[in-house]
Amino acid sequence: MTARPLLLLGAGGLARETLVAVRAQPDLWRPIGALDDDAARHGDDVDGVPVLGGTDRVHEFPDAAVVPCVASPMRPYGRLRLAQRLGLLADRWATIVHPAATIAPGTRLGEGSIVLAGVVITAPIKIGAHLVAMPHVLLTHDDVLADGVTLAGRATLAGGVTIGEAAYLGQGAMIREQLMIGAGAVIGMGSVVLTDVPDGQTWAGSPARKLR
Repeated sequence: MTARPLLLLGAGGLARETLVAVRAQPDLWRPIGALDDDAARHGDDVDGVPVLGGTDRVHEFPDAAVVPCVASPMRPYGRLRLAQRLGLLADRWATIVHPAATIAPGTRLGEGSIVLAGVVITAPIKIGAHLVAMPHVLLTHDDVLADGVTLAGRATLAGGVTIGEAAYLGQGAMIREQLMIGAGAVIGMGSVVLTDVPDGQTWAGSPARKLR
């Protein structure tokens, strides 16, 4: 098998973490560069992978797969908006799953997703495109995740949780069973969520409450 060339969108910390997963699978992926819209990063490198220019240059590499390595609670829709702006076909988006992740057979994982080491999915579930699941995230039976969701390290979903588009769950956040986290919602690190969270709101604490 010939490893497919791979471009990373973004040159920050998530790109570095993604590279670890990529390099653990040299038969699948061959990283050729990163693209970042911060001009100060151009000509730099990400752990040995050159930063080749802005994200619009992705169209100059038609044979390369692409993975979006951007995630911020300040801009929960950032990754989806980047993907929409570039307008790539679905088969251009790489899905990167670290070999140390445990994914239940039958799980539907959308294109352009990143699943890092220690993630556990205990039963087959449906996950949208452009997910980021950072180390040691736990997803359980009957969870449903829309496009663009970000789960920081050790975030935990009990059974039957629905996560809306581009929601961001901070490190160590815990969501009780059968709840809904709205689109664009942000859950603070270490929060314990015991009730539904509406679209676009920021909640934090234990139990979690809306922040003004």
